[in-house]
Amino acid sequence: MRRTGVAIRRWHERGMVRRWDAQSARLRGPFSGMEAATLVAHFQRRTEPRFLPGFSEPHIAPASLEPTLLPNETATLISAAELIVADSRWPLLGLGEIAFGSPPNWHRDPLSGYLWPLEYHADLNLLRNDGSDVRTLWELNRLSHLVTLARAYAVTNDERFSGEFFRHVASWHSHNPYGRGANWTSAMEVSLRAMNLLGAFEVFRRSDWLDETTLATLLALFDHHGRFIRQNLEFSYLATSNHYLSNVVGLLWLGVMLPELEKAEEWRDFGLRRVLQEMDRQVLADGADFEASTGYHRFVLELFLYSFILCRTNAIEIEERYWKTLHQMLEFVCAYLRPDGNAPLIGDSDGGQVLPISNRSADDHAYLLPLGAVVFNDPRLKLPKIPIPPELLWITGEQAVREYEGLMTATRPAGSHAFPDAGVYVLRDNDLYLLFNAGGAGITGRGSHGHNDALSIEVSACGRGFIVDPGTYVYTANLRQRHLFRSTAYHSTVQIDGAEQNTTEEQTPFVIGDEAQPRVLEWETGPELDIIEAEHYGYRRLLQPVTHRRRVVFNKRQRYWFVSDQITGAGEHELTFRFHFGSGLVASVRSDAFVEVCDKMKSAKLLIGASKQNEGSAGPPELEACFSSRDYGIKQPSLSACWSLRTELPFGLSFVIIPICAGEDEFERLRLARDTNRQSPIGNRQ
Repeated sequence: MRRTGVAIRRWHERGMVRRWDAQSARLRGPFSGMEAATLVAHFQRRTEPRFLPGFSEPHIAPASLEPTLLPNETATLISAAELIVADSRWPLLGLGEIAFGSPPNWHRDPLSGYLWPLEYHADLNLLRNDGSDVRTLWELNRLSHLVTLARAYAVTNDERFSGEFFRHVASWHSHNPYGRGANWTSAMEVSLRAMNLLGAFEVFRRSDWLDETTLATLLALFDHHGRFIRQNLEFSYLATSNHYLSNVVGLLWLGVMLPELEKAEEWRDFGLRRVLQEMDRQVLADGADFEASTGYHRFVLELFLYSFILCRTNAIEIEERYWKTLHQMLEFVCAYLRPDGNAPLIGDSDGGQVLPISNRSADDHAYLLPLGAVVFNDPRLKLPKIPIPPELLWITGEQAVREYEGLMTATRPAGSHAFPDAGVYVLRDNDLYLLFNAGGAGITGRGSHGHNDALSIEVSACGRGFIVDPGTYVYTANLRQRHLFRSTAYHSTVQIDGAEQNTTEEQTPFVIGDEAQPRVLEWETGPELDIIEAEHYGYRRLLQPVTHRRRVVFNKRQRYWFVSDQITGAGEHELTFRFHFGSGLVASVRSDAFVEVCDKMKSAKLLIGASKQNEGSAGPPELEACFSSRDYGIKQPSLSACWSLRTELPFGLSFVIIPICAGEDEFERLRLARDTNRQSPIGNRQ
């Protein structure tokens, strides 16, 4: 019935897009008959509603505080805005700075050059597999560079920046008729674009460039965006995701910030109600987003955090239990950040941001913690070595910066932490960090952004990441690479008979099976040892079913990890044990069969050694050439260590992982690990 309703609405919309495109904004009550000049004056002078605090009075807070508080950031900001004006050039995802033309061609794929046609949005095929990637086109058309212009204008009061803003708005409006082209194919993209436009408009509405024509264009755009989102909600009774959440957040923001529009109250009430419902659905009991992705956890956290701040700023009440859930989401980030301050890239990470104040790489999540520290007055979220981010000033305002400076910095080092609903276990002690992934496919088993990473690990030591998740790279631009980066072979776990843990198909890049279903058998943390043990069932669908069980023991006193893999079942199988290393690391196989991984300066290294637990031999390890992707659209060469053999089951293989930091004696570290493991009842049980 719902699909029939969608089809009917699409049939109606198809016949109305040209008429709606030509319509001016639908204004409410007294505003509908207001003279154009009076309406301009109203928007230039109004004090209610208020946008996010740093934007609400940019001529006071950011203009006076940012150059003093963040001088380097301010210089970078002004240079970026100058580049937009002079060369129509700005950074996009991980692709670096791109010249988009003046005016920009809003339909040209920045990655491949493909020119997307202006067809009715529902008729477009987004999965072309010809090098084009609608994700990069969408990023261009989120118009986040307009926020850069707005911030620069607030700091400098340079009308060149406001002129460029209004020119780009007029260009986008004239080249993107309502409901036609790739930029209208996703209500999520329409929502994020509307939110960026709202942020920029909050600053530029005070500019002399705002006149009857420019205001009419902007109000029509806002009304078109709200209408489209409401009529094309990405809702499913089976499962909603960050797409639908973005839809309702967009409606909430439009409804709150534009009460002059006829539909504003309806959008606000509907949006707020559904945002809170989605928090109940999409955030697990331990505070993690349910899509099995740290990248989308960051994105969803931004949606909730910024929306809650917007509501609080405008005296819109939200129940305390939702604030508690938001706090849990921040605590999850605090727990999974590596000691170097970067985030592990579990699952998909496309680099998406909400109202981007700074262009952040996909593994940069730490900037959200200062905002959380102020919002919740929680010094535990004020971590050392995290500088004050510009987001703190622009999202929460000048007073929040003062409050953050007054908070005590967390002095107690982060410890080990379990997130059983997410299946994420962090074994941590000072600079040593291991993340154990026992999470499922995501979205309560339906998946979309999960990877085949069951029982995989990440290891960081001596101030840098060594064993890492290779990331995402791209979505639809290259389906083979998309399939590779989410494959079992690209994660630090065990592969059996070349099979995938969960079924995936190259031609369906956002579908993943739910066969693995990891189950934690033991979790124990203490002052000297952490132990995590889990198994998964993804290989039980093989002709001869197999179960993989992995146990990790973290010896905090002697500073090493012991990883034990048990492969149970019957018959002969091909077993492959892999550990993926970060790009820029140098790896080699030593004469003692240890794999040595170090940075180019050799200031720190990681040793990985294997020993069999029963008959059979894994043979010497090999180094495989692969890739890692820290941000969407780029990849760098990297290496993985691989132990392979064909053997009868059951079979077990154990690994010792020993970090050697600068100044430590390697021989002594190896001896201690060997002696401790031999004497320990836990080690003997391995």
